[in-house]
Amino acid sequence: MTRQTISLMIAGSIASALAAASAPAGAAGETENCYGVALKGQNDCASASHSCAGQATISYDGQSWKGVPKGTCVSIKSPYGPGSLTPIKRPV
Repeated sequence: MTRQTISLMIAGSIASALAAASAPAGAAGETENCYGVALKGQNDCASASHSCAGQATISYDGQSWKGVPKGTCVSIKSPYGPGSLTPIKRPV
């Protein structure tokens, strides 16, 4: 191997380690239900207005949820405000 190849391998390893260390909490697979952030047809499960995933008829419905990495829900912004860990009323 050339020095350049070894340097690139080391740089790649360092970059991977830094990316893993800076990932948000819960990035290891833990998720939470986040209400009010799902786009039309992209909700993850049932709500008061429909019975299954992918059936949300409007975007950002406060009754429909999307699974997001744990600890990130309330930092997700929508045109109506941040996501919520509980169902919310939205003027949609």
